[in-house]
Amino acid sequence: MQATIRGKNTPLSSPVSYGGEDRRSRTRRAGRRWLRILSRTVAVLLATAATAAAQPLVLDGGTIHAAAGEEPFAGRVVIDGGRIVAVGEAAEVPEGAVRLDVAGLHVYPGLCDALSRIGLVEIGAVAATVDTAEIGAYNPHLKAITAVHPASEVIPVTRETGITHAVVAPGTDRDGVVAGQASLLHLAGWTVEEMAIETSVAMVIAWPEIQTRSFDFATFSVRESPFSEAKEQAEEAQNELRDWFDAARQYQRAMAAGSDRVERDLKLEALARVLDGQLPVVIQANAKRDLEAAIAFAEEQDVRLILAGGRDAWKIKDQLAEKKIPVILGRTQSLPAEEDDPYDRPYRTAGELAAAGVTIAFGSSAGGGFGPGGPHSARTLPYEAAMAVAFGLPRDVALAALTRNPAEIFGRGDELGTIEAGKIANLIVTDGDPLELTTEVRHLIIDGKEVTTDNRHRALYEKYRARPGAER
Repeated sequence: MQATIRGKNTPLSSPVSYGGEDRRSRTRRAGRRWLRILSRTVAVLLATAATAAAQPLVLDGGTIHAAAGEEPFAGRVVIDGGRIVAVGEAAEVPEGAVRLDVAGLHVYPGLCDALSRIGLVEIGAVAATVDTAEIGAYNPHLKAITAVHPASEVIPVTRETGITHAVVAPGTDRDGVVAGQASLLHLAGWTVEEMAIETSVAMVIAWPEIQTRSFDFATFSVRESPFSEAKEQAEEAQNELRDWFDAARQYQRAMAAGSDRVERDLKLEALARVLDGQLPVVIQANAKRDLEAAIAFAEEQDVRLILAGGRDAWKIKDQLAEKKIPVILGRTQSLPAEEDDPYDRPYRTAGELAAAGVTIAFGSSAGGGFGPGGPHSARTLPYEAAMAVAFGLPRDVALAALTRNPAEIFGRGDELGTIEAGKIANLIVTDGDPLELTTEVRHLIIDGKEVTTDNRHRALYEKYRARPGAER
């Protein structure tokens, strides 16, 4: 193809010469020069950021609530390399450390949402922003972390109330049973790799419950079923779950024997990790009969059990305490489940379980209550625990249920949950009790780095507070 330029027939691919140097050559030379400048600039910025990240951080002069059994005391916390390296009144300040004066403030371990959908849901009514469940009833090979959106606006909103990390769990569709593997994540980071503490901490199962009432999407109405029919359907699904575990056990044996006739099966391989004891199983159930059936199933399969939801857990609290089965409770600020339940039943459950010796934690997506829930309610988790305090749960136990207990339940007690040397530096600095609605988080430390508390809620508040005519 030819084109006429300056009266000459010149191919479109040919350079046009100006004063001995063609335009394309000059453009390439300029591009290379700017690329070199950009590369040096990026290198300097990265080096500066690395230096800043490498600097030790000291929280000095605050009241430290270590949550490790001792009384609060005034002192300092020294952080280096993402870990707490020293705690105490006379802890040495490393040379070149960034020092935060937190005198008059309180230092607590970062709070944990023990079962959450944070990062999996942005706008519930917009399907493209919801990635909580996969198609199919059995997806043990899937990990929640692969679907987490690090730039979710829900994450900084959640952080503002002191939640620094969360167990993010996949969900199931209407007929789902095995949702997949939950991931333990920092609530800060540009990528999921930066957020990850542990990509897999538990297998999540929605127990096939006996449901006499269900919502029929075909007619958009509530469908009533006879109890015998509902029980038969539930038992059929429970037996299918047993079949999956039996298949995983057979697969495990075949692979251990080195059989070359067995093809790799990622689903059975994932379930085998539960049978090996590498992963606990989180079973979501609420009614007393379903909780008891889940416990029997776990004993039958010889797997480590964590119950989630636990609406009727108070009815079997002694059994749970004896078997040392922890319970992740959902919303306490909820309506009673049954017509003849007292109004304060959801408020009292946590206190009754703790008094019986059951280890408890709180999770925004654990279920077990009525009303709004899920990731957008994660920010209110400290106040769910506070409501339980008003109805019998000791305050120190409530705080442990948001800090130490989740770490121990998921086998990370040696790294999270308390302010002790050697642990991951997830900390909050507040001007009061983190269970109080009026308390403000002044400093947020995640993985040893200070993280902003700015978020969409605050930005909108400031925007409309500054509108013309607004009261100041």
